[in-house]
Amino acid sequence: MNWQDFIVVEPTICHGKATIKGTRIMVSVVLDNLAAGLTVDEILNSYPSLTRQGVQAAIAYAAELAREQVIVLPA
Repeated sequence: MNWQDFIVVEPTICHGKATIKGTRIMVSVVLDNLAAGLTVDEILNSYPSLTRQGVQAAIAYAAELAREQVIVLPA
């Protein structure tokens, strides 16, 4: 999966936040829902314009961001 095919950043859409292409659904919203324990099917039911590939792209995007930045956790 190439997440770049599904994720866009447009200054005029959602204040330049990363969104799922063709929607105004921010990647952070998808990830927040997953983190809250919702299933992919529950998220898709809540956002009819979202696709399963869009959810996978959001996860892949987050994984790439996590590889790019080191966050120091308290000991």
